[in-house]
Amino acid sequence: MSSNFGTLFRVSTFGESHCKSVGVVIDGCPSGLALVESDIQTQLDRRRPGQSKITTDRKEKDQVQILSGTEHGITLGSPIALKVDNLDQRPGDYGDMESIPRPSHADYTYMAKYGIKASSGGGRSSARETIGTVSSGAVAEKLLKIKYGMEIVAWVSSVGPLEAAPVDHQTITREVVDQTDLRCPDPAIVEQMRALIMELKEGGDSTGGTVSCVLREVPGGLGEPVYEKLEAKLAQAMLAIPATKGFEIGSGFSGTRLRGSEHNDPFVLKEDGLGTVSNNSGGIQGGISNGESIYFRVAFKPPATISQPQQTADYQGSSVTLEAKGRHDPCVVPRAVSIVESMAALVMIDMAMRQEARLALRPSLQGQERP
Repeated sequence: MSSNFGTLFRVSTFGESHCKSVGVVIDGCPSGLALVESDIQTQLDRRRPGQSKITTDRKEKDQVQILSGTEHGITLGSPIALKVDNLDQRPGDYGDMESIPRPSHADYTYMAKYGIKASSGGGRSSARETIGTVSSGAVAEKLLKIKYGMEIVAWVSSVGPLEAAPVDHQTITREVVDQTDLRCPDPAIVEQMRALIMELKEGGDSTGGTVSCVLREVPGGLGEPVYEKLEAKLAQAMLAIPATKGFEIGSGFSGTRLRGSEHNDPFVLKEDGLGTVSNNSGGIQGGISNGESIYFRVAFKPPATISQPQQTADYQGSSVTLEAKGRHDPCVVPRAVSIVESMAALVMIDMAMRQEARLALRPSLQGQERP
């Protein structure tokens, strides 16, 4: 099972939705970084269940513990182990469903691959697994902030058919995003989104949505063409998040309707060097960051766990009516915001460290004659 991500800044997540604990081991974090639990807890609090009426009713404190890799609040350069205990598991909620692969869940596919699946919840396919991502992403983000001043901000840009107004990528902040439990910075649409989510929750149904994200102060030169282009790694990272169904960067699919004369990003001299007038490229050209802000959007499907009766089949193929129990989000995007930010941070710190290594090994051309 592939639970590892990264090359130089490498993370390995562990745990299932209803086991004793979930977490992550980080290998490759530099020594000398000031790191305590509170540096990580903020993002976990934004991800945790039960934080408002529009999320799942599962109650978890999601308190992180640093088990290794630091001393007196400073990283040692050795592996950092982070753990969060599962406190509000209810495996009994899933007893009647052990013989039935739930529609649009990973029950059937995990059984087909491994010959066994977790009997309660989604196991490793559950969004509970993303605690490891968010924990390690918070560490990565702190490094990016110290080294480059990089800022990563994500927000809810749609819920079901309700679209938020576009935001200014250069000024949007987490403080603005977190002003409501929906994490949508458009006050004109928030109450409609909340009403829709509450209606679906009360009716035992669900809906999807999108999360947009911007990365500012990104240095040029990050990305590893040909097969590990920066946008390709970001896409891989985002589509590894549970319930994701789509990824677009820069102008995305809307760019297909433009002409090249409209879509091209001309270069211009700016205060800090060469830049582009427009940014339809989304900050990446040829798979390499160009120094402009990177922005993208991620699509999330409706949560597959709903409380309505569903006609389906058991593992033997017999027709059954499934009436799911358990607790679930009627819409995942408000809690997915910190997950998107964290996955982006993991991609960017690894690419930054790879580029730093390349620069350290690059021979100086000063005094050399060109052939």
